[in-house]
Amino acid sequence: MGAALRRIQLGSALSAFGLGFTVPYLYVYVAQVRDLGAGTAGVVLAVFAMAALAVLPFTGRVIDRRGPLPVLVVASVVACLGAVALGFSSQVTAAVLSAAVLGAGTAVMQPALATMLVRCSDTGTRTRAFATQFFLQNLGLGIGGLVGGQIVDTERPASFTLLFLIEAVMFLVLGAISATVRMPRVPAVAAEAAGAAARGGMRVLLSHRAMVQLCVLGFVLFFACYGQFESGLAAYGTEAAGIKPSTLGIALAANTAVIVVAQFVVLRLVERRRRSRVIAAVGLIWAFAWIVAGYAGLGEGSQTMATAAMISTYALFGLGESMLSPTVAPLVADLAPESMIGQYNSAFALCKQLALAVGPAVGGPMGASLHGPYIVTFVLFSLGITVLALRLGRRLTPVQDQPSLAAVPSRVVAVSLPESASADVPARVAARLSSRDRR
Repeated sequence: MGAALRRIQLGSALSAFGLGFTVPYLYVYVAQVRDLGAGTAGVVLAVFAMAALAVLPFTGRVIDRRGPLPVLVVASVVACLGAVALGFSSQVTAAVLSAAVLGAGTAVMQPALATMLVRCSDTGTRTRAFATQFFLQNLGLGIGGLVGGQIVDTERPASFTLLFLIEAVMFLVLGAISATVRMPRVPAVAAEAAGAAARGGMRVLLSHRAMVQLCVLGFVLFFACYGQFESGLAAYGTEAAGIKPSTLGIALAANTAVIVVAQFVVLRLVERRRRSRVIAAVGLIWAFAWIVAGYAGLGEGSQTMATAAMISTYALFGLGESMLSPTVAPLVADLAPESMIGQYNSAFALCKQLALAVGPAVGGPMGASLHGPYIVTFVLFSLGITVLALRLGRRLTPVQDQPSLAAVPSRVVAVSLPESASADVPARVAARLSSRDRR
């Protein structure tokens, strides 16, 4: 990687390290340490998620107009302020407002970082750049959680305040490192080709059928996996499978371990294969993971076997995640016109956040009481991932579906413009893009 990419990856990893300090302990901090009750803790967690839904619809346009770098710096400062405020919050109003600020700041970071990765990579290196980011973020979250667990003490609120201050410092470090990155200039040909599409805003994005299908696929992916980790699947594991709550921590550690160990092995296997086929394979792996979870809760095996099955379920999810990281995010970038990369990344992040908000609301009650229907429902959702991925593959160009086919790497990703905008592109630019695509 070049110097710019290395700095972006370092800042991203350190911010994930900071998040790892607080995210696993946020509920305990609000409900028990600050003695604000379980209801307030639930509101704080909901506000943290809802803040992302409030800011993401506007984030993409700002990124495209102002550039991802200033947006990321501002977001890191906002997140820093939210973390500091939350660390000193001892009343309900302060805790809720601080969570909103922190949630908004961290939400804006995602598309800004993704856009910076796109600007500093090309078709040939983008897959590996996003896989590296996913690997480092999971490693940072895992290490942060482990270190934070050694610091926290429910009898000492100051220990939690220290965690939030460390998190705040990591956000500032992200902003400082990002400010030193020299972003490459947008190629003139790409800017000219995508200009017509950019003027259409959300209308253009919604007319881009491949992107709409990818957003639907992304919603299902996050709904069927991440939206269940700490809600439905956790409730199912403790209620149906009878595993101890402490075992859930081991299962989550297994998930992270598989990602860290398998990421670059998996990358070598998938980076020269069709993205749509890789995503389709993830759906089959996750369907099998849900079947294994069904055995844990509905089978006749021993408690030891049930525990092993639940841990295996989380590990299988980790395998699928390591296959998605080098496929889905780079595909969003390759579908986007050059001047709308921020809006495309923000739209996909919004779909992800919606899934993370809806997933626990649907899966939590089902996992706790409707054990059989819960497993069947998410087996079907996982198989739906496979179907949606294969359908998406038919709308992608060969290079979009399999970037290794590109003979000459290029930062020009606007080879497949949204349908409503393609007619507005000047003929001479379209011809240049067509000749470039044929290569």
